[in-house]
Amino acid sequence: MVDIAPITIGDLADVGAFLHVHLNRRVSAADWIRAVDVPWEADRPNFGFQLRLEDSTLGGVLLAFYSERVIRGRVERICNLGAWCVLPEHRAHSFRMLRAALAQPGYTFTDLSPSGAVVPLDERLGFTRLDTSVQLVPCLPLPTGRTTVVDDSESIEGLLDTEQLRIYRDHRGAAAAHHVVLRREGHNCYVVYRQDRRRNIPAFVSVLYVSDPQRFRLSLNAFGSHVLRRRQGVALLLEERIVGRLFIARHLAGRPKMFKSAAIGPADIDNLYSELTCVAW
Repeated sequence: MVDIAPITIGDLADVGAFLHVHLNRRVSAADWIRAVDVPWEADRPNFGFQLRLEDSTLGGVLLAFYSERVIRGRVERICNLGAWCVLPEHRAHSFRMLRAALAQPGYTFTDLSPSGAVVPLDERLGFTRLDTSVQLVPCLPLPTGRTTVVDDSESIEGLLDTEQLRIYRDHRGAAAAHHVVLRREGHNCYVVYRQDRRRNIPAFVSVLYVSDPQRFRLSLNAFGSHVLRRRQGVALLLEERIVGRLFIARHLAGRPKMFKSAAIGPADIDNLYSELTCVAW
């Protein structure tokens, strides 16, 4: 006998310990709890869904990260599906967990880090793939030219407009989100990025958001030099849909990202307010 139920705040200690042991030991139980208890204001009905066994122990977890975004002048409710881990002997019930999450009415659903086995399941349930074409650019100690990189909190706040400032304040407590402002010729470009692993090497930097793609491309050398120095990043992973197309870059097929919505389209989906900003794996 198993039970599929929403994750409540009282379940978070068990959930954090479960994910630390069974999914990713690099992320502590406390950090899993911190991740799903998001730093932005959100009207969340739960923290995801859980599979409880007959003896009340956990057999599986599917995290959910909720947010409300203003898109095309309307408030859209977003549910980002995050870490999904089910013990092997109970995986026959995995589909029930996902169906429970998707049964919640009125949400756009995103899955921005699905494993290979999850992608066809998402597609079966009506998810659409995003274009995740990636450009790989090495981080080199190049001259910064006319760009200044600002990364201290007080200075960043003084350089952002109203919308950017809201994004910054919503994410400054998110464990995986790092922030800079690229200043060039009196103009600012706000950037949110995270450190990523490829082939278990934690030396890559993925850009999650830029406020001005054109100015970001003009300041690319300065940004690459900054993350090389501050984060020991060896290469940037830049999605074309986020930063635009670069002419001098190695073009790669990115990891899948998917969404399901009756209200918005691919151009409206970004990487913010999600597991990508909250879980530093």
